[in-house]
Amino acid sequence: MYVIYINDRPLALLSKTEHRTGALAQEILNSETHLTAMYSGKPRTLLHYADMLEKGSPKVVSVAIVAKDLGDLWKDFQSHYRWLPAAGGVVRHRELDKHLFIFRRNFWDLPKGKIDKGEDEPTAALREVEEETGISDLTLGKALPTTYHTYRNRKEKRVLKPTYWFEMDTSQSALVPQVEEDIEIAEWRTISEVLAGPDPIYKSLRFLLEQVL
Repeated sequence: MYVIYINDRPLALLSKTEHRTGALAQEILNSETHLTAMYSGKPRTLLHYADMLEKGSPKVVSVAIVAKDLGDLWKDFQSHYRWLPAAGGVVRHRELDKHLFIFRRNFWDLPKGKIDKGEDEPTAALREVEEETGISDLTLGKALPTTYHTYRNRKEKRVLKPTYWFEMDTSQSALVPQVEEDIEIAEWRTISEVLAGPDPIYKSLRFLLEQVL
């Protein structure tokens, strides 16, 4: 199964087997605003559902598309987008037992950024955390679930951005937010505090962090 966030709304791609066994996370579903559709095998039809979520209709806030072959469905979905991979870190402070968050463009976020040519995912994740928050003393941990979201670039072209996440830890407390990347605050906070707080956090990150708790 793949869950892609479009305008902060989930579009799930899943196989018939996954659909039968209820693999789709219950928190994504709301019977009144959720739409499930069988894939016709025609790639153009996928844009109908993507556009529905992108436009922000209050009637449909989540979509699941079910196919016999998930690999073919995923390949057809990707064919409509430019692939732009990124990597980032979920960083825990060893002594404080808190995690690193940044506040950017009115949302709580995690440090992440585009993977440079020739980089692998862990190297890019470590580099981005250091650049965005000033932490150089980092220990890389295990890989976490990949998140996916879409957006339009300046030429109105569709972009699909996978973000490869890694656990990291550190004993370094001082933080230096990268203002050039519109980061206003870098702060050590508990995950539960951020998820329960009044300030917004992207749903893809909420889903990721709930698995870290």
